[in-house]
Amino acid sequence: MAAEVSPGEYKDVLLFLATAGIVVPLFRRWNISPILGFLGAGVVLGPFGLGALTDRLPWLAAVTVDNPKDIAQLAEFGVVFLLFMIGLELSWERLRLMRRMVFGMGALQVAASGGAIAAVAMMLGQSAPAAAAIGAALALSSTAVVMPLLAERNRQHSQAGRAIFSVLLFQDLAVAPILITLAVLGSRGEGDFSARDLLAFAPAMLGLLALVVIGRLVLRPMLRSVARAKSEEMFMAASLLVVIGAGLLAALSGLSMALGAFVAGLLLAETEYRHEVERTIEPFKGLLLGLFFVSIGIDLDLTRLFAHPGPIIGMALGLMALTGGVVFGLGLAFGLKRRAALESALLLAAGGEFAFVILDSAMKAGVVGPEIGKTLLVASTLSMFAIPFLAGFGARVGGRSTGPVTGMSEAPPQLDPGNAPVARPEEAGSADVMVIGYGRVGRLVGDMLNRHELPWLAIEWDSRLVERERKSGARLFFGDASRPDFLRRCGLETARALVVTMDDPEGAEAVVATAREIKPGLTIVARARDARHARRLYDLGATDAVPETIEASLQLSEAVLVDIGIPMGLVIASIHERRDEFRKELNRPDALAGRRKGFRKPAAAGASPTFLSPVRGAKSDNDKN
Repeated sequence: MAAEVSPGEYKDVLLFLATAGIVVPLFRRWNISPILGFLGAGVVLGPFGLGALTDRLPWLAAVTVDNPKDIAQLAEFGVVFLLFMIGLELSWERLRLMRRMVFGMGALQVAASGGAIAAVAMMLGQSAPAAAAIGAALALSSTAVVMPLLAERNRQHSQAGRAIFSVLLFQDLAVAPILITLAVLGSRGEGDFSARDLLAFAPAMLGLLALVVIGRLVLRPMLRSVARAKSEEMFMAASLLVVIGAGLLAALSGLSMALGAFVAGLLLAETEYRHEVERTIEPFKGLLLGLFFVSIGIDLDLTRLFAHPGPIIGMALGLMALTGGVVFGLGLAFGLKRRAALESALLLAAGGEFAFVILDSAMKAGVVGPEIGKTLLVASTLSMFAIPFLAGFGARVGGRSTGPVTGMSEAPPQLDPGNAPVARPEEAGSADVMVIGYGRVGRLVGDMLNRHELPWLAIEWDSRLVERERKSGARLFFGDASRPDFLRRCGLETARALVVTMDDPEGAEAVVATAREIKPGLTIVARARDARHARRLYDLGATDAVPETIEASLQLSEAVLVDIGIPMGLVIASIHERRDEFRKELNRPDALAGRRKGFRKPAAAGASPTFLSPVRGAKSDNDKN
């Protein structure tokens, strides 16, 4: 007998899904950031929106959130997944190259903004520990809001975008030391600080070291084992385990879950599984970030805002002016152009999500009084609502119009690896040619591309083959090349050509159709089994299809004609002439009309196949050895 279901238990979930499925698409249609949709929905559905009217209109209880704390707890994973994806798009080497901006401009921004805010707080009567906590909390900007907005407007690879990311990254790294310091301040009361207090940082440092060591030893073998099972469900479960497990391990050590997920992403960024993990995690990140924005809107205490509008709005504006001024000055000092420095200042001016964590910890530790703490939280939340508008203005100031909202997808340009914070990896960002399938044919194609010094990367579905060839230096990634999102993440939109060498006819057709849909002007050369298969590939958009049977016959003809004494020049000319005749025959209009009749386009052109489908993106089949 099925258990009795209470609809009220699922009301909050249904309200969030309704927001994601109805409100956000409308905002996209109107070219308005969906972040505003989530934030606005949170305000309306929260206890300070429609919830405040339920005493007079009881029926409104059906469309208000009952358990904001439960939503907030789950919403924290939005930031965790976001930091994991940011780490996945970086690498230890790229982080090292970015050290000047991250540990220079980022560190100075936190110190200068925090110090200035703390000084203002002390002038207004706060004690030194309370002022320090307030300064640390309000000096941090919103990674969860700013980074998606930069992606929506394709600004994350601009000079301002690189500076913004560097500052945000240091801010995220600074959260754990700030929280540990607050715990020390709260536990020692008014006593003097001693060297023994430094031991409070030891568990965090040991936990971070353990996370790096365990990650390097465990992550790649685990994903390799799961990849060999060729099950999308298992790969998804393993990817979620990495994100959540790393976050929990960091939390147990006293670090933030987001920092643990970021480190896990950095470790995976060096592996051949990074693009497939990225594709798998993306939907979870999008939904959880949406839930995070809803929770931010829910926390906006409208009663406190209406009771003290002047001071709260003044705090929000003062915070944005002070932090923005610091960022603008530092941007100029670190060599940013004036427009880029102003754009950076606009996006980093507002408060961030970690203000909630830090101020809440400070209030629990008795460092900050509850009244001032709650008022500052409202002011910080109010400033976050202004970020989408500041981002739109900042993009115009930066010299490029915002354009329509495109979500989280982007087509990154080729970047300077020393400055690009959220770029594709060196293998993807600089690839002129993508090779799909890396068996015998794919390896020969890669060898010829190397001879002509053309940068390339390959995609392969056989995890054993990927592991073996990467050891020899091949730029090879594991994944399903029939999926549009995976191809985009590998850099298809910046590639000049795509070579499909797979021995699986249906898989080759799926990849050709998908790639042509993503980039209509792309040069696509595909391996075909025979003339009939070549015709289908031409029909799906291949620039050239090379039938194995025809090429084998031409090569045999060339060999025998040369061996019996026919001049080499005449033989080569006749071979080229016959090859052109075959190509014209395969592309003639009546052949196209004949093969379209009764021919069904593969599912991958419009929708991704299942993980166990025989239409597999980069499987080399019998062509491996």
